[in-house]
Amino acid sequence: MLGIIGGSGFEKFDDFQTVETLARETPFGPTSSGFKRIKIDGVEALFLPRHGENHEVLPTEVNYRANIYAMKLNGARAIASFSAVGSLRAELHPGQLVIPLQYIDRTKGIREHTFCGDGIVGHMSLATPVCEVAARRILSFAHEEKIKAHVGGTYICIEGPNFSTYAESLLYRDLGADIIGMTNFPEYALAREAGLSYLPCSFVTDFDCWDRSRPHVTLDEVLRTMRENNAKGFKILRRMLKAGPGLIEGCHCADAGLRGGLMTPRDQIPQKHQEWMRVLLG
Repeated sequence: MLGIIGGSGFEKFDDFQTVETLARETPFGPTSSGFKRIKIDGVEALFLPRHGENHEVLPTEVNYRANIYAMKLNGARAIASFSAVGSLRAELHPGQLVIPLQYIDRTKGIREHTFCGDGIVGHMSLATPVCEVAARRILSFAHEEKIKAHVGGTYICIEGPNFSTYAESLLYRDLGADIIGMTNFPEYALAREAGLSYLPCSFVTDFDCWDRSRPHVTLDEVLRTMRENNAKGFKILRRMLKAGPGLIEGCHCADAGLRGGLMTPRDQIPQKHQEWMRVLLG
């Protein structure tokens, strides 16, 4: 089962069938609105618009823990994350797909970013936060669909909701970041803890503001490019679903989460956490 998280511009796709509206309540509070079981070309998947059905949730306000937990609870083995990003490199143009393999977190520490704590200690490696096995397969899907795509590079995640200052945009380039967004952290870290393969599909909408020879990023520009990117994203998604379990064949993300990183003995986990922890541990 593939869990699909649709970010800005990907809150819905025109050609999928809703099979069932799913319960939003979790031990961590409600998921974003619009959580559904869907079907595309006869293949079932889970779908959740990250910012809610009506784009009512700020990046900081997204209940990332609830979203990832609900995906795991309902049978997801991998998370396909669709997002709009800004480009920090001249060669990464609006309309192109970037599958980053690395991340820099520049959020402000106010997001709930781990399932651990309150009597549970675990340490997971985030050295390779993205499922590279699936990333290479997604790249081949993009080539088959004649979509310009790149695998590799670094996504820097900022708090938002406003775009960068010019000085910040230059700083992020100096840090080695290639694209910029507001939502992949803590999503990828929580997916790792839950033992889910994380597959980021980042579609470029703009050049942020580092290059003063270009107009600085505006919402109008982003929205216009988003509409074009949605159709490209759906083509990639159909290919991912058609691949089935083969999409993550050979991946070891399931063993890299709490199943292998939990330090607290399982029989010493507080009783109030036992039920949901069993879901995450599989």
